[in-house]
Amino acid sequence: MASRRSAEPIEDAADAPAAADDDLDASRLTHLVGYAASRAAIEMRKVFARHMKPLDLKIVDFSILMLVAANPQVNQKRIGQALDISAPNMAVILDRLVGRGWVQRVRSDKDRRAQHIHLTAKGRDLVQRAEKISLTMEDAALRVLSAAERALLIELLLKVANPRQPR
Repeated sequence: MASRRSAEPIEDAADAPAAADDDLDASRLTHLVGYAASRAAIEMRKVFARHMKPLDLKIVDFSILMLVAANPQVNQKRIGQALDISAPNMAVILDRLVGRGWVQRVRSDKDRRAQHIHLTAKGRDLVQRAEKISLTMEDAALRVLSAAERALLIELLLKVANPRQPR
């Protein structure tokens, strides 16, 4: 038995052309700080990836390298706590950074049980290059903000991220 086709087209959401993201009603989301922060973070991750790709740096690698550069006697545990990375994941990431020749684990002179994470010469060079890029990489994406708005945004996001920090 042959099926009959209706002369009238049936409107089905799945068959309709996809609307541009700008056309979607996001009003049930835009009151949420988490939604706005996530959307902004997605854009900032794209910016980071585009600018740091020539250095083959991931966000987590960059963050660890910057913390090590700024904290000469830092250990694996403190870095993991600062970045909210579990101890097993931190070990794997550091193994990768050691393997790339960017950092090394060094026994503490004060406590032979403790290990500090130090930058190698190659790591120091990478940090210098990455930090130079980081100073301007977000400028185009954040051109809609004044310098004061940008500073305030960073301040407010850090307040939310670190609620126990003194104000």
